[in-house]
Amino acid sequence: MSNPVFDDAWGEVTDPVAAGLKVVALGGGHGLAASLSALRTFCTDLTAVVTVADNGGSSGRLRQEFGVLPPGDLRQALAALCRDDEWGRTWAQLLQHRFEGGGDLHHHAVGNLLIVALWELLDGHVEGLDWVGRLLGAQGRVLPMAAVPIDIEAQVRGADAERPNELERVQGQVQVASTSGLVESVELMPADPPACAEALEAVHAADWVILGPGSWYTSVLPHLLVPQLRAALTKTSGRRCVTLNVTAQDGETDGFTSSTYLEVLALHAPDLQIDVVLADTSGVVDMPMLEETVHGLGAELVIADVAAADGSPRHDVTRLAAAYAGILR
Repeated sequence: MSNPVFDDAWGEVTDPVAAGLKVVALGGGHGLAASLSALRTFCTDLTAVVTVADNGGSSGRLRQEFGVLPPGDLRQALAALCRDDEWGRTWAQLLQHRFEGGGDLHHHAVGNLLIVALWELLDGHVEGLDWVGRLLGAQGRVLPMAAVPIDIEAQVRGADAERPNELERVQGQVQVASTSGLVESVELMPADPPACAEALEAVHAADWVILGPGSWYTSVLPHLLVPQLRAALTKTSGRRCVTLNVTAQDGETDGFTSSTYLEVLALHAPDLQIDVVLADTSGVVDMPMLEETVHGLGAELVIADVAAADGSPRHDVTRLAAAYAGILR
């Protein structure tokens, strides 16, 4: 893989081969935002397909009151696609701004309210998100993975500390993400939600599909549990890259090594072909097992310095952009 070139003024990757590809990134929350922030620096045809299972905070309140898709992960994706100029930075900050007052608006994000308002005006989730994207000058398109809100239900071992060996069903994205037990599997409610038609079209047309990083059970795997979307991911002629997390997440993936993420993914979607696995240099503590797992899946392993230099458990956007540009070539 050839090395990408960086523009000194903007810190963006300039790679005409990678730039011309159609790329779809799937996930939610901070993990998807990191991928989008990296990919938008050089991709000219970028689509985010976002989980819609959030049941907490501002998103949960709006979902319950208006019966809409939870807007929070969609908002974060839109903010990540904003340009690195005054217009883009200002709109990104506005989208993420939360009211602090103790009243009905307390802790609502401005972007969540804007998205829901457009949904009410336009009577369509995709049309509303496209309008927000145009307003922001977003460098890519944001789509929900399903046309209806979904809930996540997990089989958790040891959720009750007094019964550490017993399996218990835990429902709700927030509840699953914060469980003190060991998550063994997840499923969706409803089990067969209608996928977003535009998301299916994007996956079928993609040259590359990026899955991860992010909260594995609550942001990454749910895409593979929507039957229509999973079928599209299986049948697409595009190549598939799985980006592993830098470190395990408290509660949801305690004790995970790099290979565990892939084992869990294969358990939930055994028919999904993976072409490339991207892992951070410092995050791999089980290299022989990771290599064996990746090769067993028929994929190529790419190890790169993609973690933040300050040691925080997150991906560095500039490093991740360089790694993606090399892979996508």
